[in-house]
Amino acid sequence: MKKVLVLTLFMFSVFGMMAQSSKNSEKEAILNVMKLQEKAWNKHDLEGYMEGYWKNDSLKFYGRSGLTKGWQNTLNNYKKGYPTQAESGILNFVIKDISRIESHTYWVMGEYHLTRDAGDAKGVFMVIFKKIEGEWRIIADMSC
Repeated sequence: MKKVLVLTLFMFSVFGMMAQSSKNSEKEAILNVMKLQEKAWNKHDLEGYMEGYWKNDSLKFYGRSGLTKGWQNTLNNYKKGYPTQAESGILNFVIKDISRIESHTYWVMGEYHLTRDAGDAKGVFMVIFKKIEGEWRIIADMSC
């Protein structure tokens, strides 16, 4: 009986460590997407920045101008709002929380800071990442 109890406890602890390791690797993958977005933005590569988003008409972005639906519309808004390197500047994300919503879906809450010739800007955001076809992509973004 003791052997069964010890074996059961061992199995639960192993599965618990595996689940935690999986969550940590998912969070690292999400952070990597955001680091790539920072790098692209800082080169004024808005298309590269948008690689972090789900390339789908169901993408949702909610910001100062209201709700924008779709990847292309979101990219068009970025191009209109940040037409040159002076307007886009240097982006730095400060991540405050990454939490799992459900399997293969997380929210990320944080701050963005833009250092730029056109005047610095900052704000907060909450994005929802979902693993789609093996890739982590933002499916919804609320930034202000």
